[in-house]
This record gives sequence, C-alpha cells and structure tokens, in this order.
Amino acid sequence: MHFSIQNILFLLVALAGFGLFAWQARKIRANILVGRDRDMSGNVNERLYKTLLVAFGQQKMFKRLTPAFLHLIVYIGFIVINIEVIEILVDGLFGTHRFLQFLGPLYSALTGTNEVLGALVVLAVIAFWWRRNVNTIRRFTGPELRAWPKLDANVILYVEVVLMVALFTMNTADLKLHGDNLPGAFPISSLLTGLFPDSPAALHVLERVGWWAHIVGILLFLNYLPSSKHFHIIMAFPNVYFSRLVPQGKFSNVESITHEVKAMMDPSYEVPAPPVGPDGSALAPTPFGAKDVDDLAWTNLLNAYSCTECGRCTSVCPANLTGKLLSPRKIIMDTRDRMEEKYNSPLIFNPNLYGKEAKHDPQEQLDAENHTLLRGYVTPEELWACTTCNACVEACPVNINPLESIVEMRRFLVLEESAAPNSLNVMFSNIENNGAPWAFSPSDRFNWADDLYVADKATAPVA
Repeated sequence: MHFSIQNILFLLVALAGFGLFAWQARKIRANILVGRDRDMSGNVNERLYKTLLVAFGQQKMFKRLTPAFLHLIVYIGFIVINIEVIEILVDGLFGTHRFLQFLGPLYSALTGTNEVLGALVVLAVIAFWWRRNVNTIRRFTGPELRAWPKLDANVILYVEVVLMVALFTMNTADLKLHGDNLPGAFPISSLLTGLFPDSPAALHVLERVGWWAHIVGILLFLNYLPSSKHFHIIMAFPNVYFSRLVPQGKFSNVESITHEVKAMMDPSYEVPAPPVGPDGSALAPTPFGAKDVDDLAWTNLLNAYSCTECGRCTSVCPANLTGKLLSPRKIIMDTRDRMEEKYNSPLIFNPNLYGKEAKHDPQEQLDAENHTLLRGYVTPEELWACTTCNACVEACPVNINPLESIVEMRRFLVLEESAAPNSLNVMFSNIENNGAPWAFSPSDRFNWADDLYVADKATAPVA
C-alpha cells in the first residue's frame, strides 16, 4: 500500500462526485415533501415483500419477454459489475492493486462474471438502441418524447457503452501488462489483448486511462441520474415500497366532505374542529383536489421522480389507443417538469435552498405561480378522457399510479371550479333533484315495471 498524488486526486474527485449527488438527493427529497402529507407507515412485511417481488425481482417486466430479457441483462450487469467499483474505490484511496484478489477463486469467478456480463450489456444496449431508434415501437413515440426525453434515452445507452469500453480497456491492458501474474479470470479481455500494443509504458497508460475513465464516468453518470429518466434505478425501490396496498379500484374520500355527509345523516354527529396552526390561529382551508403539484400527495410526487418513461402505461390506455389526448406517461412527466420549474433553485445562486424554500426573482415566481400543473401542463380534455380503468397502474413496472393524479385534478375541476363536462353536470343535477343519475322523479321510478306488467297481461293466453 502506497499513497501518491493520484490517491489525493482520486479522493477529491470522489468527494466532489458523491457530495454533488448528495446535494441533488436532498433537493429532490425536499421537492417530494412539498406534497400533501400521507401516512404510509405500517404493513412493513407486505411492503418489503412487494419491493422484493416488483422492484428487485422485476415481476411486471416479464409481461413482455423481449425487453424483459434485455433489461434483466443490464440490471444484473449493473449490480454485479458495480461490485468491482468497490475495488476501484479502495484501490483509488489506498494505492492498492486489485484489492479483492485475497478472495482467491471467488475473485476469479467475480471478474470472469463481470467480463461476460459486460459483453452482454453491450449487446443488450445495442438491441435497446435499435428498438428505440430504428424499429420505431409505438410506445417510444409520442409528443411527450420529443427533444430532451428522446435525447436522454439515447445518452444513457451511449454512456453505458462507454463505461463498458473503459472497463475492458482497463482489464485488457492490465492483463497484457502482467500476464499470468494478474489475479482473476478475464475471458473477454483475453480475446482483445492482440489489439493492444506490446510496450509496457503504453499498456500502463492505457490501463490508467481505462481505470480513470471507468470510475469518473460512473461518478458523472451518478450525478446525471437526477436529471434523467434513468433515476428510476434508484427511485424504483422506495416508490414500490410506498405504493398503494388498497384495492386499485378504491378511491379516496375528501375528509371534510365525509364529515359533512355524516352530520347530515346523523344530527348527533359532531364535526371535528378545523386544524389550527402553532399560534392557535385557524389554518387556511385545504383545497379540494389538486391544481398544482403541492396539492398532490407526496407519494404522487415520488411517482414522478420514479418514472422510466417506458410508455407501458400509455400503450395500454384505452383512451390513448382510441385517439384521445390522454397519455398517462405525459401526466407523470408533466408533474416532474412542473416540480422542477416551481421549486428548483439555480445551483450558482442559492445552493442551500430547495423545495418550498427555493427563491426566484419576483417575476419568475409570479410566472411559476400562474403556470400551474392543471391547465399549464395538463388540459381538462386529457383528464376527462380517462376511463379510470386502472390499466396504466397495472402496467407500470415500478408501481406508479397516474390515476390518482388524474382523479385529484378532476376533483379540483368539479369541486373548486364547477368545470365538469355538461354530461356530468346533467348527472349531478339529476342526482341532486331525483336521487338518481336519470331524469325521472322518484315517484316514476317503478313505472317500467307497471308497463311490463300491462304488456305481459295483454299477451297472456286466455284460459
């Protein structure tokens, strides 16, 4: 073990990389917590089981075998290859070489598996790129996937290839430099040694270039994640853990309305006193439904940061399939975009402020307040196209629930703005006046049976 300028430089690079990611993670956590409070405690065993099955086990991915198989290769490769990152971190900090070699045969199995998985990851990424850019699968198209989302998806694929190339460059140069003295097994790199020069000095440079490119690339990729759809590789696990455990068709009730209905049905029922602030003053009433992101529950905002933009939700949406404007994927992407617009502060001006504490210049703040999620991003036409069938919820591989956000925005339109479609307004009026959705008074409700009786009597055979 020896220390050098490289170790000091690596320490600074690692601190900068992990520190910047920690800052971004705190910012995103603050953004998520601007949402309404929702108690998700309890049911730990059931939640852990669902996380193991859906997030770790990728249960929902295997409804489509081809992308599931390709994704599984990348997923396992990501987990196993990153074990080598632990070795790189130790080598970088303490000046060791192949720190995990003390594992003996296990180390050979690990490095050999890494190499095979690295090659398979490259092949899987090429297949992903072909499916996204050449094969033109319908769910990879759509107005919400133009410009940045499309570029982002391809950037991720290119970065993964670069990381694998750096890994093979490091291993191949190291193998040719040390020969049989190098611990571990390298089935892929051994096939590439003929492409590398024989000069020890050149091999040492190539090994260092591959080593630095691999670890710096991983740190850059780590800090790119929060701005990318690929953030789901981290956020999928808490999102699945905090997903709904109630039946998918069950809608939430507005607590204040529930109290009023109970009071109407039972005059002895006492409506709870409204909540008060720390100083004893009454708090502002909570609006019905959601107009902006801070009106949604924090779990809905967690959904937005967990979206993979895979389009499985939109591809099974009956409204979208029949030409309506609704795209469940767009609803989730719009929620994330609105959060970023409203609460993210520029790094260079106020790096310690985010979430509700983020400040903008007065005009920017005014524009952000007027440009809400509802109507600013999502139109009522999109919302009313939803059939509430839960197909999108069932299809999502990370248990995102677009339907909750859709229902909350529809609830705002109805209860706060009285802006329901005319067909619904007619139904509401009938329920209010007649106690049923139909335009018949309660006294006429059984007339159909009388008519049926008369018709049956008229056609009955004479004895």
